[in-house]
Amino acid sequence: MQTAANLMPIPGHIDPVPVPRSFVPRNDGRIDLLGLSLADLRMALETSQLEEKQAKLRAKQLWHWIYNRGATEFSAMTDISKTMHPWLEQRFVISRPNVVEAQVSTDGTRKWLLRSDDAQDYEMVFIPDADRGTLCVSSQVGCTLNCTFCHTGTMRLVRNLTPAEIVGQVMLARDSLGEWPSQPEGRMLTNIVMMGMGEPLYNFENVRDALKLVMDGAGLALSRRRITLSTSGVVPMMARAGAEIGVNLAVSLHAVTKEVRDEIVPLNRKYGIEELLQACADYPGTNNARRITFEYVMLKDKNDSDDDARELVRLLRKYELPAKVNLIPFNPWPGAQYECSTPERIKSFSSIVFGAGISAPVRTPRGRDIDAACGQLKTASEKKSRAQIDREAAAESDAFA
Repeated sequence: MQTAANLMPIPGHIDPVPVPRSFVPRNDGRIDLLGLSLADLRMALETSQLEEKQAKLRAKQLWHWIYNRGATEFSAMTDISKTMHPWLEQRFVISRPNVVEAQVSTDGTRKWLLRSDDAQDYEMVFIPDADRGTLCVSSQVGCTLNCTFCHTGTMRLVRNLTPAEIVGQVMLARDSLGEWPSQPEGRMLTNIVMMGMGEPLYNFENVRDALKLVMDGAGLALSRRRITLSTSGVVPMMARAGAEIGVNLAVSLHAVTKEVRDEIVPLNRKYGIEELLQACADYPGTNNARRITFEYVMLKDKNDSDDDARELVRLLRKYELPAKVNLIPFNPWPGAQYECSTPERIKSFSSIVFGAGISAPVRTPRGRDIDAACGQLKTASEKKSRAQIDREAAAESDAFA
């Protein structure tokens, strides 16, 4: 339970000297080291009564083994004395998300249904291509935005994911792909998009802290130019995202008029199109080599006319935005109130935007058969009873015993 002190900043001078923080232990009393920064690893060791000089050394070793080598067992850490392994095992653990279900699409897309220790479910998706592989990472359990074309948006927001739960998705994908130790060459997992369940900028601090671990050159070592954060337009947080994270920006635009965007992206009623595009123009580091991506789902007779395409061009030119427009054929889901635009309509829309000198590729739907395509993520656990999933997980565990 959060107190007022957790939520409200304390006015006046802030002492920069780090003070011991409280680490919330798991049910077994151990502290999970996944998701901790180097400074926090050191603090966790000192909190457990390890001498300061030793804590500094061991924290660096643990950092390397956790984020560069992907170790989950202290016994694998060969540069830490065997006599210290039991001490670490008694006090700490290096976790991974619990996998409830893993599915593979006919096109090679993989989707994992994950469960947290407090029994909350969320999903991640890996999309392989010939020259790269992209991991779609969730930032929240559920979503609060209620975008009407998005299946995830029909879920209620349960809670934010922690840095450990966010970076844990990347670690789990690396485990699955056999990509330890961390190295830039020959990876299948080359890109990360914060486009899974949730709005990343409504969980800013946790997303920032997780991505810093992912980008650290001594750890997971994924370049910030290989990471894209997608927002539906939380304007006040966009400048902070640029300053404190500095990754590529994608914006879920989906409409060019107030009336239509108010309907399909209700956040537009709070932060309108013009305000959003100005925030995009102010986003640091954008240029022709590092463009902002605008996501645009193609909805039949809703936002797909030639006039809509011309208005999109006008808006992007008005704000002098170095932009790429991703045209996304609508991915149907049960109960959806929209249909996908026809291929001819999408082609016409794309041609108008391309003709204005703005890249407007049509995204090839991936993972539709396992509900892993854009806008389809909604935990599969909702389709099954909790007891059924627990029985299936137990049966799978027995099969591998």
